[in-house]
Amino acid sequence: MDRDRILVDSRPIECSRKIYLMMNKPRGLVTTASDEQGRETVYSILEASGEELPWLAPVGRLDKGSEGLLLLTNDSEWGARIAAPESHLEKTYHVQISAKPDAALLENLIQGVREKNELLRARRARLLRSGERNCWLEMILDEGKNRHIRRMFDSLGIEVLRLVRVAIGPLELGDLEKGSYRRLTDEERKRLDTAISDIAPRPSNGLTTSRQATGWESPPRQRRARRAQKNEAHRGGHQSRPPKKKGRHVV
Repeated sequence: MDRDRILVDSRPIECSRKIYLMMNKPRGLVTTASDEQGRETVYSILEASGEELPWLAPVGRLDKGSEGLLLLTNDSEWGARIAAPESHLEKTYHVQISAKPDAALLENLIQGVREKNELLRARRARLLRSGERNCWLEMILDEGKNRHIRRMFDSLGIEVLRLVRVAIGPLELGDLEKGSYRRLTDEERKRLDTAISDIAPRPSNGLTTSRQATGWESPPRQRRARRAQKNEAHRGGHQSRPPKKKGRHVV
């Protein structure tokens, strides 16, 4: 039985193959298809390669002044999973700032700073190297708020000199040349997928659950001790409380 085909200029349209790219974005490019101000975009890198590619969308964004690892794909479902805030996929940045940090600054970054009634914080932060007037920090975020890192340092009165994304989950930028791109390997894509599926779900509001806050899960040794006490009470012919009725959940 013949199948229907869609033709354009008497040529059949083939289903677009899925493409997954990683790019080392330079500073000065905007992450958009076209810019009202006429600024150069990341798509200029794809066009300059001469490679025939289908339409690719960026997975998340890097602002004009930021650089480093950027993903592009025509697999919209996959891109949405990677970029979704609820995935809490860790992203690693190397940040050069115009200050010499101390333990208090690093603690502030992890505990969070408020900027326009919004709490901005890093999951982890550490010093990479330090000079006389500036230093490089490594910061790991698991939430992607707009201009997250720059706003944190702005609120602390510290200038960000450079901001480079060096990893998304297990995928590292490595030695990919600035202003170039390459395809992800099947193994790299699988590792990203696995990283998302392995992340434990968290409350959508970012708050700690009562179980996490109170240590509801008792150590096994304590649980065994309590069971032993109850068994002893039963053998003695009395109970510390009336038995619960079956079929009801007591809160």
